[in-house]
Amino acid sequence: MKVSVIILNWNGADMMRRFLPSVVANTAGEEIVVADNGSDDDSLKMLASEFPSVRTVALDRNYGFAEGYNRAIAAVESEYVVLLNSDVETPEGWLAPLVEYMDSHEDVAACQPKLLAFNDRSSFEYAGGAGGFVDRYGYPFCRGRIFSVVEKDHGQYDDVCDIHWATGACMMVRRNVYIKSGGLDARFFAHNEEIDLCWRMRLFGYRVVCVPVSVVYHLGGGTLPQGNPRKTYLNFRNNLTMLYKNLPDSYINKVMGWRLVLDHVAMVQSLLKGNVADAKAIHAARRDFKAWKKDYEPIRRDIQKRACHGAGDDGRMLTMPYSVLLKYYLLGKKHFSEL
Repeated sequence: MKVSVIILNWNGADMMRRFLPSVVANTAGEEIVVADNGSDDDSLKMLASEFPSVRTVALDRNYGFAEGYNRAIAAVESEYVVLLNSDVETPEGWLAPLVEYMDSHEDVAACQPKLLAFNDRSSFEYAGGAGGFVDRYGYPFCRGRIFSVVEKDHGQYDDVCDIHWATGACMMVRRNVYIKSGGLDARFFAHNEEIDLCWRMRLFGYRVVCVPVSVVYHLGGGTLPQGNPRKTYLNFRNNLTMLYKNLPDSYINKVMGWRLVLDHVAMVQSLLKGNVADAKAIHAARRDFKAWKKDYEPIRRDIQKRACHGAGDDGRMLTMPYSVLLKYYLLGKKHFSEL
């Protein structure tokens, strides 16, 4: 089998009933796998009775997004794997352009389609858009979405484009490169893990690309409630860890110094808005990053030793050379094309 499309599930029987039919109907000839993260609903029973052609990998507990996918990918043997969220509708012809691009570009480790919103198909989807980027201080954004501003799709990002990261909502990756690069960081549990993986793969000399002739429709992302303290905690902790792992030596102290300032500004803003829980979450994230930073020292050394992208530290920065915060809040640049 050339491709395994892997959907990670946890108590999502209803969601799979809604979206899995499109995957089954439009992914003919390739393996479809549902990796179940220890669900206690009727997910496995439902899959066996309603989707007998779908292979299931039953994990013994909820390992989160990162380790759940690591275990699922270890259980397949395909050349390519697609990490696909359970709330993605895949139309006819969605997979072929991704496979064709990967087949003809051996230096590409991962790619993504264009993600549009399931409930507003004229708009980009919050979590993926037309490919992700990272600014010099670690803040992620997309072609089609910067912070809370989501653009309408007018074909403005329909070119094939090298990107910093492909969304975990729908990402095709070479299985051997995924494994060789260490896979998703299991300690992240969820949030920023695909950005971290893509950064590593790029440091190791591979490209990550958006192939927008392929289009899928994603329900999630921007529809999730904002200001969830757990989400805030994971985003800040994991983002700091990602920076520590991947930034070159000549940049890390400067970037981390600025992040200390910017994270405290974010805490103050949360307090001024009356969101004490978010302020506490940011503080806890910085505390816990500091506590486990020593565990990542050998991992960082290994990544930096293996890094081969570009000439010297300047070539290994692999982020945008500007602050998206500055451009967005002070200069009023709300769209990617304005940056």
